[in-house]
Amino acid sequence: MPLPKISTPTFELVIPSTKKKIKYRPFLVKEEKILVMAMESEDMEQIARAIKDVLSNCIITRGVKVEQLSTFDIEYLFLNVRGKSVGESVDVIVTCTDDNETKVPITVFLDEIKVVEDPDHSKDIKVDDTLTLRMKYPSLSEFIDQNFGAGVDLNASFDVIAACVEMVFSDEETWEAKDYSKKEWLEFIEQLNSAQFKEIEAFFNTMPKLSHTVKFDNPNTGVENELVLEGLASFFS
Repeated sequence: MPLPKISTPTFELVIPSTKKKIKYRPFLVKEEKILVMAMESEDMEQIARAIKDVLSNCIITRGVKVEQLSTFDIEYLFLNVRGKSVGESVDVIVTCTDDNETKVPITVFLDEIKVVEDPDHSKDIKVDDTLTLRMKYPSLSEFIDQNFGAGVDLNASFDVIAACVEMVFSDEETWEAKDYSKKEWLEFIEQLNSAQFKEIEAFFNTMPKLSHTVKFDNPNTGVENELVLEGLASFFS
C-alpha cells in the first residue's frame, strides 16, 4: 500500500495592499531547499523564480498572482510563510546607534512585524491643473533588486518609475499604462519638472513597508538604543 500523506496546517492573513484575506501553508522541505539553493546562487533570475514558485505553491487561495503583488505584500507574505515554516522568531545583529560600532544580537518575533502605512502617502500625483499621474507599487522584480541585489536608485532609475505608472488621467480622458510602450512612458516622465519628480520620489519613500521598532541596551555604554528595522532584508541580516 502507498505511504500515508502528511497533513499540513493552513493559516490566514490579509494582503496589505488589497485587504483580501487568503489562506496559506508553510514551506515544505523541498521548497525550503529550492529557496536556499537560489539564495546561494546569488543569481537574481533564479531567486525571483524561486520566490515566485514557492509562494505560489504556498498560497492556497485561488486567483492570487504573486508576480502582480506589491513589494511590501511579498515581503509580508514571505515573512509570515517563513515564520510558520522554520520558527516564529529570528536572531538579528544590530549596531548600537549611540556609538555606531557596538554590535548586539537581538531576537525579533515575526508576528510583531507589521506593514506600516504613512498617512500622507498618495498614489495620485498632480502633474498640472488638468493631469494627474496615478502610480502603482513595485512588483516582484523590484522586490528582488531591493532585497537581494544592489538596490534601486530612484534618482536614476527611470525604468523603475516607468514600470510603476498605472495611468494618467484628466476629467475627460484616461491614458492607461498598458496602452503605451515603455519608451513612451520614459519620454513622458522626462518632461516632468523637479517639483513634480520630487512628488514621485515621495510616493516611493512613503509607500507602505515592513517596519518594527526594537529597543536594546549597549553593553559597553549602558545606553538604551532604539532602532527601526525596515524591509525584509533587515530581519534576515
